[in-house]
Amino acid sequence: MGRRDEPPRLDGGGFAAWSRDRLACARRGAEECGDVWQLEPGVYVASAAAECEAVLRRARDFPKASAPLFPPLRRSDGGAPTREERSYAHAARMRGLRAQAVAARTGRIAPRTARFAEQWPDGEDVEVLPLVRHALADIGVHYLFSEDAPLLLPHAAGLFLAREALVQPSRWVWPRWVPTPARRFRTRQQTAFTDALRPVVRRRRSSGLLGDDLLGQILQPSPHHGLLPEQAVLDTLPGITVATFETPTRAAGWILLQLARHPEAADRVAAEAGSLPADPAATTGAHLGGLRYTQALVSEVLRLYPPSWLLTRQVARRTRLAEYTLDAGSTVLVCPYTAQRDPREYAEPDAFRPERWLHEEGTPSGDGVFLSFGTGPHGCEGTALAMTMLTLLTAQTARRHRLSEPAGPRPSHQVTTLEGLATAGLRLRATARG
Repeated sequence: MGRRDEPPRLDGGGFAAWSRDRLACARRGAEECGDVWQLEPGVYVASAAAECEAVLRRARDFPKASAPLFPPLRRSDGGAPTREERSYAHAARMRGLRAQAVAARTGRIAPRTARFAEQWPDGEDVEVLPLVRHALADIGVHYLFSEDAPLLLPHAAGLFLAREALVQPSRWVWPRWVPTPARRFRTRQQTAFTDALRPVVRRRRSSGLLGDDLLGQILQPSPHHGLLPEQAVLDTLPGITVATFETPTRAAGWILLQLARHPEAADRVAAEAGSLPADPAATTGAHLGGLRYTQALVSEVLRLYPPSWLLTRQVARRTRLAEYTLDAGSTVLVCPYTAQRDPREYAEPDAFRPERWLHEEGTPSGDGVFLSFGTGPHGCEGTALAMTMLTLLTAQTARRHRLSEPAGPRPSHQVTTLEGLATAGLRLRATARG
């Protein structure tokens, strides 16, 4: 057991003050303050765009922490997954998560985004994030498990609660082998999820009806590796299940808040969403591709308010970063929040301008460092799925409603930075469009 040796998590006011200081520092130039700065001995912060991107791309020098949120459960043979099994599991997941696979299932995602918009209470101030989380969990779990989703949805909720318990700030860092209450709760929830999923895997394999969802893709045999072992299938799914809705929920909160604060942009999204089919199940990847301004708005919100605003990397070997020589074992904090507001990358970096993501002909622009989904070898596996869910949720909501913040002197939310940048307690009012 030891004291937590990391920068404290910041509340909303602390985060705002910290970010203003770092942004002002970055704008005074590297000569005065540096694009990488030392927070305390052995802890460095990369705040400028180029340095943040470099850390994420240099995975050998700055590897991602190896401890997963949901580590593999104990195997009957007592062993751990091999490196080959982990690599194969990643490749198997990506068969169902790459952009082409997501586009092919757009018609199954769209109806649930429309249902979210249809069920939003009209004319009431409602807390947004619980509604969004429920909708995105429904979408994500159905994307992963199709007809077996109703069985697994309650267990997905349990995994989310376990995650929330694990990431709560603590004064102490306990060794991984210590069975803290939060870790015991995680194990119980992970075991319950796995016990529910195991008969699904066995039924699909024994029947040969693997399905075209993500689980079906994972169960497909590889010409090089054959079948992924059952335990490896079960170990790979708790984390990806929570990831389909936990981080996108934070992003959706910021998106809906900007729709309320920028009604002209919301009107433009609503007009564009008029091109979507009346039957959401008929939505295709081509329809999604036509939502160019909506995608630009989503990208702009993710630029300004990256859901994962601070990423941690460990230094694997002595190396250089900017003007510093970093020893092995040091920690580097990568800050997408400041990187994506770097004036060397974006004109008017603090301004909300979705148009910056469009070329004149209306196609998405690739200008500027964009790290909201990470980059390099450890970039987010679910980028295509998250962008599809967020784009359709935005379009369907703006198509049906005008959003507004409750009247009053206090903001409709509180900024929190616990494991991500979120609009805690966000309340909005929806008024039906004509």
